[in-house]
Amino acid sequence: MTDNTSRTATIRDHAKKRDGVAEKLLAGLLHDLFQVNATNVAINYDQYSLNSLNGFFDDADQQYFFKFHQEEGEEAMSGEYYRADIIARAGLPVDQPLMMSTLPGEQILVYKRRSDPRFSDVLRALDVEHDDQTAEQAVAAEERLNQTVLSVYLKTLQPVTEVQVAGEPVHRLFHDRLITAPNAVYPGGRLASFYVGKEFEFPGAKLSWEEFSAARFVIGGVEYERTIGELFDAANNRLAPSRLADAGGVTAHGDAHNANVWYSRHGDQAYLSFFDPAFAGEHIPTLLAEVKTTFHNILAHPFWLYDPTVAEQTFKATARHENGRLFADFDWRLSPVRKALLDVKASAMWKPLLQDLKARGMLPADWREVVRLGLFLCPTLVMNLRAGATTHNPTSSLIGFSVAVMTGSAPVAGEDVMTRFFDMIDPERN
Repeated sequence: MTDNTSRTATIRDHAKKRDGVAEKLLAGLLHDLFQVNATNVAINYDQYSLNSLNGFFDDADQQYFFKFHQEEGEEAMSGEYYRADIIARAGLPVDQPLMMSTLPGEQILVYKRRSDPRFSDVLRALDVEHDDQTAEQAVAAEERLNQTVLSVYLKTLQPVTEVQVAGEPVHRLFHDRLITAPNAVYPGGRLASFYVGKEFEFPGAKLSWEEFSAARFVIGGVEYERTIGELFDAANNRLAPSRLADAGGVTAHGDAHNANVWYSRHGDQAYLSFFDPAFAGEHIPTLLAEVKTTFHNILAHPFWLYDPTVAEQTFKATARHENGRLFADFDWRLSPVRKALLDVKASAMWKPLLQDLKARGMLPADWREVVRLGLFLCPTLVMNLRAGATTHNPTSSLIGFSVAVMTGSAPVAGEDVMTRFFDMIDPERN
């Protein structure tokens, strides 16, 4: 492999084409890394693999599950990913890989194949057809996991230096997607390639980047304080790694969306465990540790992020651009199970975590700003939300950008689901 070539990136490119080449390249990679003779290589083409690839293979009479996360510029890294031992030592429930490579551009984990579903699949089924018993078990499992994770956060929470924070790979999910290395050019990275200079099409409106980035959203009659452009600018400033040491750091998975979580049933109870700790670390900024789980496991559903075609068939949406405002109206709402999960995340995780930070004198005055900006970057930079750029259509694009603004910005007046959430977790409130 040359310095500028990533084998995992090449495999992902061929997997997108579904030309049959990716499976052969994977077999070769697995042989080179682990000396296994991979047969029956099968890639899992699921909607959750936005920046990763997973699937199955056999070796002799054993069956395996593989997964790798592939980020832009990964080949320039030096083995920061996949530190499963870190979170296992801390006491987090994590499935340990049988084989692991942390070589830049060849970073991959291999597990014994399990029959358990991922939590993401369980919850999607509940979005489609609510089942009270299964939903109750799922929400209870989420609460137990949050209690375990919180105990690890409180045990590992410590003051951290800017150097320690900057060394964490979790920034590749946030600030690094705003800039272009090595000179940290802003706007750059995914922000520039996805949106700057592009057109945005919604049901009833088409805008240039200049119009779209400066438009003040009015969602269901509620006007929001900050524009898309202002939110990206604020995120570039406040989520810079050098500014995120002020709330300390914790040992965390970093990317525990539910496609990285196994769902196991034992009698009448269900239990959750992590896998694919691609962004695990011991100095993850405390206020970022739960951002991905909060957005991707709750606010990204139902359908609009991962199933845009289903969203277009399920929801009605209209847009109007007038006098510098983008009026967005749609009937998308959180499903009952996602509402219950949001309540659990507020009561079992965010509220006690923020209370502990406050008690230690480590809670920044602008903690809401940090959390909001992190939530805002989750949907906008995990994939291109513009209609026609990838799988998104005008309806899912309008819903997606609207949800992003709702998470990132407070309303000018009134309340919404996010203002209620932030009021619930505010350590100053009873």
